[in-house]
Amino acid sequence: MSDVITVVGAIFTRGEQILACRRAPHKAAAGKWEFPGGKVEDGETPAAALARELREEVNVEVTVGELLVRETTPASGAAHSNGPAIDLACYWVTAAEVPVASADHDALVWVDRHEIASLDWAEPDLPAVKLLRAGAASGAQMVNR
Repeated sequence: MSDVITVVGAIFTRGEQILACRRAPHKAAAGKWEFPGGKVEDGETPAAALARELREEVNVEVTVGELLVRETTPASGAAHSNGPAIDLACYWVTAAEVPVASADHDALVWVDRHEIASLDWAEPDLPAVKLLRAGAASGAQMVNR
């Protein structure tokens, strides 16, 4: 591993369901599932980065809540074995609107927290997936269903 890329992800909930996004064919790790979000830019706080990324990626305004988990994992895939590690922090978010489309993803689905591990997740997202499957919860809920 050489460098570390700091990334933020959003945990959207709808009852017992969690929003999962599948990476589009033109993106690295195409076909893997992840939480929406993106890279933190220099001088940006994690909360500001997450709000910006969600505006750009899924066209919704959010309130960033509590941190669920933050963990650093190596980049996945043989082509990236010597690449940068991913430092991913996942936060609970609330929004008045439900994300329905994304330029970075070819599918957005709501998955029951008990079935969340059945998707083929990107490696950096796995710590959050494990906590969510185990029942981690926040008071955060989507306003619209």
